[in-house]
Amino acid sequence: MLIADDLDKLLHVLPGFVKNPLNQHPSKKLLIEVVMDLGRRPEARFPGGPEYLSISNISWNDLDFCIKKIPQFSGDNRSGIECTLHRISSIKNRKGNIIGLTFRVGRAIFGTVSHVRDLLYTGSSILLLGKPGVGKTTVIREITRVLADEMEKRVVIIDTSNEIAGDGDIPHPAIGRARRMQVVRPELQHEVMIEAVENHMPEVIIIDEIGTELEAVAARTIAERGVQLVGTAHGNYLHSVIKNPTLCDLIGGIQYVTLGDDEAKRRGSQKSVLERKSIPAFQIAIEIHKRDSWIIHEKVDQVVDEILQGSVIALQRRKFNCDTSISIRCENSSFTEFNTYKNNYINNKTISVSSSTVKDDSPIYTSQLSLANSFYSLNNTDAHLVNNQKSYNNSKIAKLYVYSLNMQQVELVIENLSLPILLTRDLLKADYVLALRSCLQYNNKIRQTAKSRQIVIYTIHNNSINNIRRALKQMLNTQKISLIAWRKICLDKTFNELNALTETRYAIENIVLFYRESVELLPRSHGLRELQSSLISLYNLKYSASDKRGNQKLIIYPN
Repeated sequence: MLIADDLDKLLHVLPGFVKNPLNQHPSKKLLIEVVMDLGRRPEARFPGGPEYLSISNISWNDLDFCIKKIPQFSGDNRSGIECTLHRISSIKNRKGNIIGLTFRVGRAIFGTVSHVRDLLYTGSSILLLGKPGVGKTTVIREITRVLADEMEKRVVIIDTSNEIAGDGDIPHPAIGRARRMQVVRPELQHEVMIEAVENHMPEVIIIDEIGTELEAVAARTIAERGVQLVGTAHGNYLHSVIKNPTLCDLIGGIQYVTLGDDEAKRRGSQKSVLERKSIPAFQIAIEIHKRDSWIIHEKVDQVVDEILQGSVIALQRRKFNCDTSISIRCENSSFTEFNTYKNNYINNKTISVSSSTVKDDSPIYTSQLSLANSFYSLNNTDAHLVNNQKSYNNSKIAKLYVYSLNMQQVELVIENLSLPILLTRDLLKADYVLALRSCLQYNNKIRQTAKSRQIVIYTIHNNSINNIRRALKQMLNTQKISLIAWRKICLDKTFNELNALTETRYAIENIVLFYRESVELLPRSHGLRELQSSLISLYNLKYSASDKRGNQKLIIYPN
């Protein structure tokens, strides 16, 4: 990354007893801001924490010394240094006199958006979320340069506080060819946003710190006119924006909807529920929790719907590593902030599995499925389940008995996902049972039959499509060998053989079966590859051998 900070121009504004310690400080290049409050010691803030710069307190003369060297403060009590990105904010007393100054160091960091560059080429509107000081403005400045220079788009910046393009009439070179529109007063930002669209024909509009309802409405108006938006807003997470009545319109807004008795019963929810009101103004949301670790929501509308429903959502974390490489990892999260609105619905999002033990006199036990272990397959697109049911032979098709559920809904889910599941009305021929838990607990006949024939029972709390999908997909992720079979395979094996077998089993059960993705194993000798292939065959999976630079390895494919 290339960093340009013009730090010397900022230090030139400070008094000598504040500037000199900073010039000699070993962490000078990491300086975040300098704070000068009347009657207190000057303070410098670094990523590691604050430090005092002098034993002397700040006087009126020290504040006047700084104020005379900087332009006049605007209506939002902010100023800057011409041709730099530094921001200077003031604190005033009741009489309007300045009694405190905050000098925020502005840096142009080139290369900060390399791990989300692909999102810029989609043309979708992007919303950046994060707490103050996490680097949203730095990121949006780099996004501006990439869109204007590299992608050659017509970009207009609505620079309310002159933070993106710097103070003065000439914008900072860090924004590239983008044009900058300044705002006379902060409360007029929404008017300038509309003016930019009407007068300057932009393809992209950049907005920093969307904070009022009028600005949110203006952003929606711009999005409806087909202009790409890139904006920032305060909020650590996407669900905090949903709960914010001022900003929720950015992600489509939420509203109470009263359901009919039949629909409420079908959903298994209360009659008054929360739903998304309209299409979001931003299609992509990025949560910046750390400067090098971001959470990406590529489909804001779907994520908002899942949050309102209390579902477990799939998160995409992108991290910028020290060696300039980028790692992308899938995580999951469950939001329960809407318990007061949809308490019953959220509590019913857990699937229970009832399994019979071998002994006839032992009771059926119920264990809660971990939604965290199945988040990817439940929320991922259906592209990972492209295999048609016809491609499975009879030995691989699971037979399912449905009890007290809408049969047509189950058939619809199976057909849409192309799952290798065949519905049967004969319990004795079934491999699995999918039932409504409230009804199954009073039916001892089904439970006893499942116990005697070792049929796994999946129970869900309500007859919703999401719960049915979750149960069916989890059902197909149980193709694992038993503990007894695993011990028999590992008997009398050497350390290298056990290592190869363990690697294969972990890859199959945690990646191939779980994520429905192919896996490339480590290079092994011919004997170890034969051992691995025999284990793969037990899972009824396909594999192939790959030879790269003399290192032959196996590749396992999902069904």
